[in-house]
Amino acid sequence: MPIDLSFKQFLNCRDFTMSADGNEGYFTVQNLNENKSIIVKTLRKGKKWGSFEIVKFSGVYRDIEPFLSPNNLKLYFSSNRPNQGDKTNDYDIWYVERKNTNSKWSEPKNIGAPVNTDFNEFYPSLSTNNNIYYTSDQHAKTSKDDILFAKWNGKNYDTPLRFDENINGIGYEFNAYISPQEDFLLYSIYRAKDGLGSGDLYISFKNESGQFEKRKNLGKSVNSKFMDYCPYYDQKNKILYFTSKRDEIPQSEVNTLKDFTQMIENYANGQSRIYRVTMDINTLKNK
Repeated sequence: MPIDLSFKQFLNCRDFTMSADGNEGYFTVQNLNENKSIIVKTLRKGKKWGSFEIVKFSGVYRDIEPFLSPNNLKLYFSSNRPNQGDKTNDYDIWYVERKNTNSKWSEPKNIGAPVNTDFNEFYPSLSTNNNIYYTSDQHAKTSKDDILFAKWNGKNYDTPLRFDENINGIGYEFNAYISPQEDFLLYSIYRAKDGLGSGDLYISFKNESGQFEKRKNLGKSVNSKFMDYCPYYDQKNKILYFTSKRDEIPQSEVNTLKDFTQMIENYANGQSRIYRVTMDINTLKNK
């Protein structure tokens, strides 16, 4: 499985997103027990990512799961930062905005109701018409985490809708990426019946009647027995970025501390790491 060594210095990172031109990216960096998370900006240098820096609005609260809007002028993310008048400590969807790609980001703004609730909202993803897809645990009593959708009517968001059984089930469905034109949805399912182990990545295509069809597992070329999640698709270069908690540390004997240190610094170290694989999504549609 190809890895992106650009991110090797970060022992626990996830949630990659990038600009339409492929030159600006954002992702989450965490400590090892994941109780501290920041959002990091990166710029492309040739074929690699570099110039890493924490964004100005991050560093105090647990900020995760950035998503750069298709026009590159809004950056959405999930955070447990307090919202004015809200006494709960749940996760809400927030965003920052800028006038152009050379401008500074604004102060974070809560996206508000009806998307945000007293429950947790995670992993925002938006199409070019500003429709938002995200994860919510508001139905936790019956189905745990689910994928929800809210339509942008030009002024605000309509009441969010929970997807039917083609997308959601009785378990955990989470971390959905919507294509800019809303023709396919990528997301994760935890311990699905047709899964390979922990969390698997799935795809659902929209049919001619505007409905998302029954999900399909992306298969062994992407998924593993470990947690595979947080998808982002670069349509221009046909590259799927995703996060995985793969552990390929061998169980063989080690005789020196140097050998042991090198072994545990392996990229697939059991922590969240960013992976990439070349994939033409269109070839999956009729399979």
